[in-house]
Amino acid sequence: MAYVDCCGLWHKGMTHDPATQALAPTPEALMRSRYSAYVLGLLDYLLSTWHPSSAPGDLEISPLKWLGLEVRHAQAAGDAGVVEFIARYKVNGKAERIHETSRFVRTGGRWLYIDGEQHKG
Repeated sequence: MAYVDCCGLWHKGMTHDPATQALAPTPEALMRSRYSAYVLGLLDYLLSTWHPSSAPGDLEISPLKWLGLEVRHAQAAGDAGVVEFIARYKVNGKAERIHETSRFVRTGGRWLYIDGEQHKG
C-alpha cells in the first residue's frame, strides 16, 4: 500500500483539534502510522498518539536507517488492542531489530499507544 493511502492519511490529518483529526481506525493502522512517523521524524505525531499515562514528556529520535516493518499479529476487542511487530533498522552499518508486542487503547474514539513488551531473540 502506498504511503499516501495508508499512513500519510493519518499524518496529514493530524491537527491540534482532536475533533477534526483523521484517525487511524485500528491498532494495526496506528502501529503502521507510528512506524512511518519514526522513519520520517514526525515527533508531534508520535507524541499525539501516545496515551498520556505513559507518554514521555519529550522525545528524541536516534538517526537510524529503517529497513521495514513486519506485523506478525494484530487484534482488537472493544477498546483494547495489541499488535506484535518486528521493525528492522541499521545503526552504524549493523542490522538490528525491535520485536515488540504493543498495547493500545481507544479513548474518545481514537486509538492511542500505551506501551510495549520487548521480545528477546
